[in-house]
Amino acid sequence: MLDVEPLDVEPLEVEPLDVVALVVTYNSARHLPGLFDSFERGFVGVDRWAVVVADNASSDESVAIARARGARVVATGRNGGYAAGLNAAAGAAPAARARLVLNPDVELSEHCVGRLARALERRGVGIAVPRLVGPDGTLRWSLRRDPTVLRAFGEAFLGGERAGRVAALGELVVDEDRYRRSGPVDWATGAAMLVSSACWEAVGAWDERFFLYSEETDFAIRARRAGFDVWYEAMASVGHTEGESHTSERLAAILASSRVRCFAKHHGRVRAFAFRLAVVVNEAIRAAAGRRTSRAALRQLLRADRP
Repeated sequence: MLDVEPLDVEPLEVEPLDVVALVVTYNSARHLPGLFDSFERGFVGVDRWAVVVADNASSDESVAIARARGARVVATGRNGGYAAGLNAAAGAAPAARARLVLNPDVELSEHCVGRLARALERRGVGIAVPRLVGPDGTLRWSLRRDPTVLRAFGEAFLGGERAGRVAALGELVVDEDRYRRSGPVDWATGAAMLVSSACWEAVGAWDERFFLYSEETDFAIRARRAGFDVWYEAMASVGHTEGESHTSERLAAILASSRVRCFAKHHGRVRAFAFRLAVVVNEAIRAAAGRRTSRAALRQLLRADRP
């Protein structure tokens, strides 16, 4: 049996750290060396930091790698999803002024965390997110606008990138100039985000009803309702491997149903029904064009209970 920390471990540190990184793993062994290698440059300028890994019952060497790299490991005992893993990691983490949420398939650039931490010093900012780039350095469209019924229909008929050129018609921010400028945003891809402890405590636990996808949308919505801004820091950069929702039928189905669940949580039944219809139309159009991931998403949406 692997020697891992139980969930009720008491923090060892008395004085709070500057930052504690929270990483959720599930068969992530191929990504973890790159992530841990990037910490030395990513945490430059941060005086005290630590890493807590919540492992969702991996069958590979994820736990062994994390422990060998000095991380504190929490075994959840099940694959309960990303939000559940984050809650487990946060529950076992030492006190810190900010918590850095990281996917296992990211790599930090030099001074990244320090720049995000300085962004949190701005009045009202509770969440700071970096610029995301691919392995070859190309910009990822990581910034998002709040989901609306109109935007969901815009994306259904125009596609995400074309709809995103008009703010009213798409969630995706596709203006390259916007990615060169730091400033407040509605929300952003949750592959890397620094959350102040004050914000985390005010918002509360991540919603574990989201197995994967939309948990960061929900958290950002709740943070803003609690009075905290989400800040995009253009000078902080994080490398991110392309997500598998574009190729995995299972993940595409989870993504579509999570979008509907998140919208239904924050809006009335009438708007939730209209949003769900827009997502169904979106997937139906692309399924008819032969996209197998959309066929899987459509099957999931038609099976799911209506909000």
